[in-house]
Amino acid sequence: MTPRRKRLLLVGGILVGVATATTVATFAFRENLSYFYNPTQVTDGAVPRGRSFRVGGLVTKGSLHREPGKLEVRFVVTDLNRDVTVQYAGVLPDLFREGQGIIAHGKLDPSGVFVADEVLAKHDEKYMPPEVAQSLKHKPNAEGGGT
Repeated sequence: MTPRRKRLLLVGGILVGVATATTVATFAFRENLSYFYNPTQVTDGAVPRGRSFRVGGLVTKGSLHREPGKLEVRFVVTDLNRDVTVQYAGVLPDLFREGQGIIAHGKLDPSGVFVADEVLAKHDEKYMPPEVAQSLKHKPNAEGGGT
């Protein structure tokens, strides 16, 4: 084998390796990508079925339901246009309360209930997650909206 042919094989092998690594990284990135949707988009069917995504908005006052002695909780998230019921089994953040902005990560079940793996609450009086603030921006009477 000539030196030129050895170099061509080496360059070809490197190119195949880089292409393989790029393909694997792209597929891994797609699997771990999590999009944000507001309750209106969720109820309109704009969300991917069977895939994880984030939903955010304000927790509707009076919607928090918890059975005594259990960690499972149900509440309603709204963007002041439409509502989505969220079910979560776990300890809620300390700052979680009705009327506050939250973002939940999980999947939509066949009955239209969002089953959350994680719930995040805003951390102070003025903070609103950017996605939630954007979806509430056109609602000036929303708590924390319009900022």
